[in-house]
Amino acid sequence: MAKTNLYELPAAGAPARKWCGSSLGGDNETCVTTTRLTGMDAFAVTDSKPEGTGHELRMTGSELDTFAVDRARARGLTL
Repeated sequence: MAKTNLYELPAAGAPARKWCGSSLGGDNETCVTTTRLTGMDAFAVTDSKPEGTGHELRMTGSELDTFAVDRARARGLTL
């Protein structure tokens, strides 16, 4: 199976989904966004902090799922 460079895939036309840490809203709230990439089950992950502008992490759907589940378990959260 050929490896795909996720950083070469364009973002799909769908808008980014925001995942915010609180319900405060306003300028002080920071959010993580996920945007589906075109061509495979993969996502670009960004944050809303000014220092994060222009930077993104790209993960396959499987990688992102594994991260989410393992992070929840590490924090003692139930799914």
